[in-house]
Amino acid sequence: MALSYSPAGAFSPDSSTLAVVSEDKVVLMNLSDASVRKVLRPRIESVTDLQVQSANFISPTRLFLLASGLVKTKEKGVPPRTPELAFQWYIDQDALFGKVNAVGNSGGFGAPRYFPKLEYLALSKDNNFDFWNPNSGRGGRVTIPDLTHRPNLFTISPDGHWLVVAQIEASGAPDPVVIRLSEHKLVESLAGHQGTVLGIAFSRDGKRVVTACEDGKVRIWSAPDWKLLETLSGHQGPVHWAEFSPDGAWVAS
Repeated sequence: MALSYSPAGAFSPDSSTLAVVSEDKVVLMNLSDASVRKVLRPRIESVTDLQVQSANFISPTRLFLLASGLVKTKEKGVPPRTPELAFQWYIDQDALFGKVNAVGNSGGFGAPRYFPKLEYLALSKDNNFDFWNPNSGRGGRVTIPDLTHRPNLFTISPDGHWLVVAQIEASGAPDPVVIRLSEHKLVESLAGHQGTVLGIAFSRDGKRVVTACEDGKVRIWSAPDWKLLETLSGHQGPVHWAEFSPDGAWVAS
């Protein structure tokens, strides 16, 4: 099965399956033989042209999806777009679990990200980061005074101690910046990128960070001393995404 470029992918808890987003579908691939296990086609009542932005395993049987689409309307003209929609999806039944929530609908937020280990959805706006747990409904806000512009890309360590941000608006520097969340301060940068960083992810144990870069390189860093451990080459163009497997033995990019 040929897939178009996917901006997101996620390993299952047992590292046997990779969930890959492909426009309006989520493809579940068996990592043992690279075969397609199942193709999910999420749909939401009163929404058309649903495009999935990301998929993460919230349990072995359910995915947490972020998507957006067009509101069904009887009026003529271009239908309005939905805000970002967050919802859970049953894998076996290929069906919605629970309700659909609109996130960031007040405007000005960057694209939301879900962090399975923390079980929180995070959104950035200016130098603020809002967090929301889709299971409990609880959340809060963290402000980073040293950030003068919004980052368009960020990730959080599994223990919640570190925030790594990149693609900072109005900044010419491509290197990601490390923030210690307990102090709300910038402490380090991951130097050496020769292009825009397009993806960042922590390993499950929080001891390594992987960056995917426009320069065609995947770089692996140690944490919390932020030293470059390895540079992986071989891509024939920009690397848009990279992720550690749950056991830390593999990097998919």
